[in-house]
Formats: sequence, structure tokens, C-alpha cells
Amino acid sequence: MDLCDRLRVDPGSGFRLARVGPDDTHGWTDKEAAADSHQRNVQRLAALSDVMWADDRFALLVVLQGMDTAGKDGTIREVFSGVNPQGCRVHGFKQPSHEELDHDFLWRIHGACPRRGEIGIFNRSHYEDVVAVRVNELVPRSVWSLRYEQINAFERILHENGTRIVKIFLHISKKEQKQRLLKRLTDPVKGWKMCPEDLETRKQWGACMRAYDDAIRRCSSTHAPWYVVPSDKKWFRNLAVSTILVHTLESLRLRIPPPKFDLSRLRIED
Repeated sequence: MDLCDRLRVDPGSGFRLARVGPDDTHGWTDKEAAADSHQRNVQRLAALSDVMWADDRFALLVVLQGMDTAGKDGTIREVFSGVNPQGCRVHGFKQPSHEELDHDFLWRIHGACPRRGEIGIFNRSHYEDVVAVRVNELVPRSVWSLRYEQINAFERILHENGTRIVKIFLHISKKEQKQRLLKRLTDPVKGWKMCPEDLETRKQWGACMRAYDDAIRRCSSTHAPWYVVPSDKKWFRNLAVSTILVHTLESLRLRIPPPKFDLSRLRIED
């Protein structure tokens, strides 16, 4: 079983986050070897993204979720560093605006989805509407409990229209989160990321884990799988995510399209 298979949550598997070790490296012990493999993945991902842009049959949507300090920003920086920016868009979902709240919860998500040829990266996503909304009791259970199937239907529509979806939960331990939060308090370069709401969310750790359990278990499908990546060790996180994305793009059998004109008949004047 390869790394992607081990990290992927199979539909109907009765998944629980408690069964996943946040510091598990799945047999990788050499940090330098992992970094080398990750860099090869970064180069391969860059090449594949160029071919996908030219091919123009598929889009790739990468959904990143995780607790505060799980490494969503760092993952984007480390994994997509080689990708041509014109074919890659990052969208961070914050608290919805009044206009967004006047629509269904997926309205703002659909508008941010990538076009064919593009990679779209969601830093948080529609899953906040079955996690944060649930934990903070922003809507009643009768509303958020219907959203799992609505999400599944939405993701099925995207898949059937050419968008390949990879959903990644960056899984850190509560102990590791404490160390990262402490660093934000003491490091002037990282302090700007800190806000009191992060500490309030930490108090709800158990409720958040239960909400993520349900979201991952109920919304991992063959066409839009969830991958749970142990992320206490950043070097393994980077390797795992880049491996998953390279595997996904390679499975599409992307191809450079033939020229639209007979190139032998074209002449370039001096």
C-alpha cells in the first residue's frame, strides 16, 4: 500500500481522527531524504500543472482544512512554490459577508472554484459550514445536518464537469498546537497571526474533532476523497501533500494538445 492509499479515507470506513497519530510519518525517518523527495514532487507538480493548463480538460481543486496553526499557509507556500501563478489561484474563506449570507452557503464557494486548466486552492472552505458553524451553534442542527449531502451533491457536480477534488485535513495534536501558538506569542515575525479567537477555538478542541470526524467520514467519496495528513512534523506534511497531488494529476493522463495549425506551413520573417 503506497502513501496515498494509507492517508486516504475510504467511504464507509467508520473513520475516527483519534485513530490517526498526528506525528506518524508512515515509515519515513530520514528528514533529508523526505525533503529531497518532496522537492522532486514540487518540480513534477509544476510540470504537470503546465500540461493541465495546455490540456484544458480538467481543473484541480485542493481543499485544505485543519485547526489553527495546522500549517495551511505553510503547505501552500512549500508545495506550490514551483507552480506558474497564472494557472493557480488561492482563496481564503473568512467570515461570510452580508451578501454571502443572503445566499445558500455554497454560493460563494462555487464562484471561487477553478476553471479548467487551473489549480484552485481553498484555505478553509465549505467545510466550515459543518464544523465552525456547528461548534459555535451559528445555525440549528436541523440546518447544518442537511449540509453533508448537499456538499456531496455539489462536489459530484464539480467532478462530473471536469474538476478533480482533493481534500486534505492537516492533523496536528493539541500539544503541538500549544507550541505553535506560544511561538506566535514570542516571535515578532509570527505575532500578527495571533488573535484571541484562536484561544477560544482551542477550548473547543473536542467539539471540533467530533465535527471533523463527521465531516470527513460522511463526505469522503471516490470522486472527492479526504486525505488525513499527520502534520506535527512539517517535513512529512509537505512530502505527503505533494505526493498526493502528483499522484492525482498523473492519474488524469494529461496531454499536450496538437497545434491548431500546420506548423510546417508557417514562416517567420527575418
